[in-house]
Amino acid sequence: MFKQAQWIWPDSDFNENEYGEFYQQFSWKQEKTTLSISVRGDYTLFVNGMFAASNQYADFEHYKIYDDIDLTPYLKEGENTLCIIVWYFGASGMRYLTPKPGLLYEIKSQGGILAYSSEKTLSRKSLTYHNGLTKKISPQLGYSFSYDATKEDAWLQGDFCGFTFSAIISEKKPLLPRPIQKHQILPFVTGKVLRTEPTLLIDLGEEMVGLCSFSLFSKEEQTITVGYGELLDHGHVKRILPGRDFSFCYKTKIGQNEYTNHMFRLACRYLEIEYEKPLTLDFMGLLPQVYPVKEEPWRPDNELDKEIYEICLNTLTLCMMEHYVDCPWREQCLYAFDSRNQMLVGYRAFSDKNKTYARSNLLLMSKDNREDRLLSICFPSGEDLTIPSFSLYYIVAIKEYLQYCGDCSLAQEVFSKLESILTAFTENMEDGLVCKFPGSNHWNFYDWSPYASSSLKESEQKVPDMLINCISVIALEAFAEICEKLGKENRFDGLAKQIRNRIKECFYHEETGLFFISVKNEQPTELANSLAILADVAPDKEALCEKLISKTLVPCSLSMKCFKYDALIKVNQEKYKAVILEEIRTTYNTMLDAGSTTVWETAEGHTAFHNAGSLCHGWSAIPIYYYHKLSK
Repeated sequence: MFKQAQWIWPDSDFNENEYGEFYQQFSWKQEKTTLSISVRGDYTLFVNGMFAASNQYADFEHYKIYDDIDLTPYLKEGENTLCIIVWYFGASGMRYLTPKPGLLYEIKSQGGILAYSSEKTLSRKSLTYHNGLTKKISPQLGYSFSYDATKEDAWLQGDFCGFTFSAIISEKKPLLPRPIQKHQILPFVTGKVLRTEPTLLIDLGEEMVGLCSFSLFSKEEQTITVGYGELLDHGHVKRILPGRDFSFCYKTKIGQNEYTNHMFRLACRYLEIEYEKPLTLDFMGLLPQVYPVKEEPWRPDNELDKEIYEICLNTLTLCMMEHYVDCPWREQCLYAFDSRNQMLVGYRAFSDKNKTYARSNLLLMSKDNREDRLLSICFPSGEDLTIPSFSLYYIVAIKEYLQYCGDCSLAQEVFSKLESILTAFTENMEDGLVCKFPGSNHWNFYDWSPYASSSLKESEQKVPDMLINCISVIALEAFAEICEKLGKENRFDGLAKQIRNRIKECFYHEETGLFFISVKNEQPTELANSLAILADVAPDKEALCEKLISKTLVPCSLSMKCFKYDALIKVNQEKYKAVILEEIRTTYNTMLDAGSTTVWETAEGHTAFHNAGSLCHGWSAIPIYYYHKLSK
């Protein structure tokens, strides 16, 4: 594989947010032909002028993935053309780590290699895309784009100029095949035009994820701005938020304009076109992109529960890109904790437990490599930032994958990573307790609730709190189960018991029978006391459960409700089943009443986080897991 192909770029000088265009001719004689391709960034492939494929798997330089694309349906006897657009995001961001751009490809048939990337491959920097554009959508999503249709030529049809030989950009390293299926592109969804002045406002009918496509006529050249969002604010798309601008620009040519971007995924319900001069819109909408799954047919008996189940399932599927994403609108990032919730739901919601997809997520996370041995905040990521507690949840997620899928091979493959993570925590202990990690690159976050959220990029003192210690105990117990399944030695045997004793000594208030997050904080929370039960620290679990359902504790957010429900189920499932279901119904019915087809990041909806709350958030799809669990 790739024996002759080289990593190439139009030249050795490159910038952030840059587009390369590559042109290849080859001869074909009616036999099955495959393209193997890998890029640093993303790609769109055209064969004989026809769109054929797009989207690179998210990866690392030391864990590089390639796609195999069947070209046969697009080929004709004789000469054929292969055109590839590559979008290089930049060196480092929240959801990518690509020090250099690059394209590597090889076309092969039964008769051998027909063509491959080399210094003789014709290429150029894109004429139409604005190379080096610094405008960003959000800190997580990274750069936006701007397209100039007045500079279009017919290069996709073989009529072009400005192409020269390519530069070899870097050395080859081993590559691996894509571990999951490619996404499916569904039939185009045309948005309904709600108004034409002073802007064009388009409604897709519900939130969806896909590729923006439009056709319009303009009598003059002009620049339009296309904003997108999940809801309207005073009759307009809520496009601009602090530090964010959910839009892209397009310069029209005179006459008919048709455009589709196969690399820039949008998640939205509404689109809005800001124009300078009159234009005629033929259509605008999305080509929905979905990951192929097979749903379990089971549904709850209760009608409200069925509706909640469906919006949770819709949310989960919208949050499945090359990996699970927290939210498709604002971030599109893979987090260790968020995806743990999503995997739990997938084990129940899909007939094959979504095993292959879950495994690929967990394996990708294991390829992260930080000096402090914790996992990065996202994967792949070039951001020097970590949430320490999320590294512990990764260990729990590996145990749960093993539990639900019965596959020992993944745990075997990542075992040294699990040991490394736990070592980072044991080396951060003082007086028998795990401490918070100091340094502005350590975000000691647990939940979007009082006393648990911490401050982003602010260094904290190296002191213990109850939450990190309970989560450490839970992770140590999960690791012990993994060791037992694999028949491996547990280097941390007995440590969980020691930490349990210290938690009770330092964070338990005997008079109230409650646990507290820190020695200075006397406000009891649902999260701390739920974790106390799950970590087997609570001396009277039954009494603590009664306090959990009393509505007197500071509530946890939607993402952490799983620990409250798990604690109640652990103590007495039959007794607390109705309580759990009633809380789910009350919380999620609010979303249904608002007309939402997806579930929200927090119960506050869009008003959370200074009006930047996500209305489609994977970690909140967790009710599906409990509907299945409580049905037994």
